[in-house]
Parts: sequence; structure tokens; C-alpha cells
Amino acid sequence: MKLGKNIFGVGAMTGISRIFGFIRDMLIARFLGAGRMSDIFFAAFKLPNLFRDLLGEGALSAIFIPMYTDMDKDQNFAKNVFSWLMVILLGITIVFEIFMPLIIWALAPGFSEDAGKMQLTVTIARIMFFYVIFICGSAFLSAVLNAHSRFILAAFMPVLLNIMLICALAGSIWYGNQYIIFVMAATVVLSGIIQFIILWQRIRHKHFGLRLIIPHWNNQIKNMFKRFGVSLVGSGFYQITIIVGTLVASWQSGAVSWLYYSDRMVQLPFAMIGLAVGTVLISSISKALTEKNMRSVYLQQNSSMRRSMMLIMPCMVGLFVLAEPIIRILFQHGAWGADSTHAVAIAIKIQCLVLPAMLISQIYSKTLYASQDVNTPVRTSVISLGVATIIYLALFPFIGYLSIPVGVVVSGYVKNYLLGRVCRKRGLIKTDKKTLFAIFGFVIIAGILGALLSNAHIANIWELGFAICIFGIMYLPTAFVIDRYIIK
Repeated sequence: MKLGKNIFGVGAMTGISRIFGFIRDMLIARFLGAGRMSDIFFAAFKLPNLFRDLLGEGALSAIFIPMYTDMDKDQNFAKNVFSWLMVILLGITIVFEIFMPLIIWALAPGFSEDAGKMQLTVTIARIMFFYVIFICGSAFLSAVLNAHSRFILAAFMPVLLNIMLICALAGSIWYGNQYIIFVMAATVVLSGIIQFIILWQRIRHKHFGLRLIIPHWNNQIKNMFKRFGVSLVGSGFYQITIIVGTLVASWQSGAVSWLYYSDRMVQLPFAMIGLAVGTVLISSISKALTEKNMRSVYLQQNSSMRRSMMLIMPCMVGLFVLAEPIIRILFQHGAWGADSTHAVAIAIKIQCLVLPAMLISQIYSKTLYASQDVNTPVRTSVISLGVATIIYLALFPFIGYLSIPVGVVVSGYVKNYLLGRVCRKRGLIKTDKKTLFAIFGFVIIAGILGALLSNAHIANIWELGFAICIFGIMYLPTAFVIDRYIIK
């Protein structure tokens, strides 16, 4: 497997998706602002988004791919897992549709103070939750393709959701803003159906033998779902932390939207780099562990760590320094005011500090999952989630919604420390001196350039683009030279 090529490909597709996602968010900001209507849409979208993140980028791939690889890609196992998954998803959808008012109240209790807001959120959430069946089915199809080292199409799928939502928002010119939130909800479901169909056709074309069958219970399925259930908390640490944060933030008007946009900005570099590394690394490390080739495991880990930290450090510094002009230029139009810009920018400045911990945690957790250890990520996630929740509740009365990004950062580093300690104790990872010195060099260079960039006056998108380009031109060649030639 060509590790670097596959990571670049997945990262590029993810980057394209996030670019379209920002266009989508700019239109949402223009039409809905950062208040009542945007709070409704984002709160309703949290549930299907959580399932997508857990299954598409977390537990499903982390559990299925190592087992599937260890079984020499047994088609009967894949068919059985797929069939059970679709039955379970149908059951989950029925339960959530029935109990949606209670679920939304638990997710955003602050909405209960406005009966109309709560009722509309429940209606929109009921429409969008059908997306779960198709997007989680698509996640499994993507996992099968990834296990066969075919990453690009699966990584491209989220682009369709963003393109279709952009078209729905643009179409409000004809059908009017009063219906826009319903059209957006229906568009989310339709995009899930289309993604499922495209991936299903790809699977059939490649003759991987996947189809729905009458599901049957056996030891393989029992082991699979036991690990899967346990790992949901571990893989969903970040998403669950954000969900708990949304619950707390719902008591402050506009805070749900502010945190959504700040999270979107921080997730952009992590998705392009961290998730791409995790997606590819779990397949390659699973194969190396099956062959008992620890030298290959260590080489892949160190290479991934150096390359990804080389890229994540300037992103973290750039977000910290440029948060205010980025949000002002991209979103401060129409219904979006200067107060929302400042609120989101402050959250970004805090939350971006967790990026290095999130990235390294990806490498640790994927290594543990590849070794078929699902319990350690869960234990560390429960501890970290507890830390985050305590910080949310303790600080919210004093700093409001900013307690959420503070909690995310602290708990992120707690999780990173706990995962790393276990990996090192078991001999699953060895970080060489070159990697440590290289990361130190990247931090110094990014910090110096960030200090210089903080003095720049940026008034429009052209000046913003120019500042980012200059930062990149000065940083990347220097970092590359340090990694390749100076540090041996």
C-alpha cells in the first residue's frame, strides 16, 4: 500500500468536501444568521451527524476492517455484518422517530423555553433522521472499499451533501425563505440515498460479493457487535463531547450556532489531515500486525506523525491568529452581525489548541483498534468526557459558551496522554528522536511566523488569501528541509 499517496488522496477529497462545506455555511449564515433558525437546523442535524461521524469515521471502520482483514476478507462475514447493520439501523430510526420530542429536549433543553422553537426542531429532526439509514449504510460500504485499499470514492461522498445543500439554499430565491429549513432537511435525506446508491454500484462493479441476506447470529457477529458497541464511546469521544457541549450551550441564545461554526473551522484541518491519516493507517497497520511486522508499524506511525504534525501546526497557529478576519470575511453578511463574528472567533482561538492532541490521538487509537483492542479507547474516552463535562458545568456560569471549547481542549490532551501511555507500555508504538525533534522544529517555525502574521491588517478576502499564501510559502519549505535534511 502506498501510504503517502492514499493519505494525500483522502485528504484532498476531504479538503474539497470542506471547501464546499464552507460555501454551504456561508449561505446558511447569510439566510439564517446565527440565531433562532440556525440553532434549530444545527440542533436537529446533530443527531444524524453524530451517527455519521461515529460510523463513517469511527467505530464501524475501526472494528470491521481489522476483523475483515484478519479473516482474509471473508465475503460471507461482510454480507452478514451488512445485513445486521441495516436491520439495526431501521430499528433505531423507528425508535428515534417515536421519541424525538424527548430526545431533542435532552439534546437542547434550553429550547423548551420557546415552545415554537422546540416543536419546529422536533419536526426538522424527524425528517432528517431518515438520513441515518442511508449514510450509515454508506459508511459500511466505504469500510469495505477501504479494506480493499480503495479510498478515494468513499472520501468524495461528503462532497455530494454539501453541493446539494448549496443548491437547496440557492433555490430559496424561487421558493422563499419561509420553507428553506424544510427543503434543507429533505435535501440531507436525498443526499444520503444518492451516496448509498453510488457506493453500492461501485461495490457491485468491483465484484466484492456484498449483498443483503437474511442475517444470522454466530460467534463472528457476536464478537463484532460486542466490540462495536464498546468502541462507540471510544470512537465517538469528540462527537459526544460536542453533543454534551451543545446541551449546556443551549441555555445561551446563539451559542449553539457559534459553537457549530467554530467547530467547523477547527474540524477543517483535522479532517483533511487527521481523519485522512486515521482512515488509511488502520488498514495498513492492521495488515502489518497480522504479519507480525512491528518494524513496518513503527515506520508508518513515525512517518505519519511527522508529516501530519508538519501540516497541522501552521493550521493551528493560522486559526489562532486569523480567527477574527476569517469569520468576518466569510460570514459577516446579511443576517450575520459583528457580535456573532467576535463570539465565534474567540471560540476558535481556544478550540484550535486541541488540534495536535486530536491528531496524535488518531494514531494512538487506530493502532489500538488495529491490534483489536477496543476497551482502552473506551476507558480513556469515558475519563476524558468526564473531565470535559465537569469543566462545562463548572465554568459555564462564569464564561458562558466558552466553557465548551475550554473543556474540549483540556479533555483532548487528557485523552491523548492516556492513549499514548498504554501504547508505549505495550510496545505498540515507538516514537523515534527524529520525529520528536522534527515536531519541535515545526512548533518553533509556526510560532515565529504566526507572531509576524498577527501584526498584519486584513480587510478583505484577497488580503486574507495573500497572508495565508505568504505564511505557507515561508513555512512549508523550511519545515520540509528540517524534516528531510537537518534532523537525522
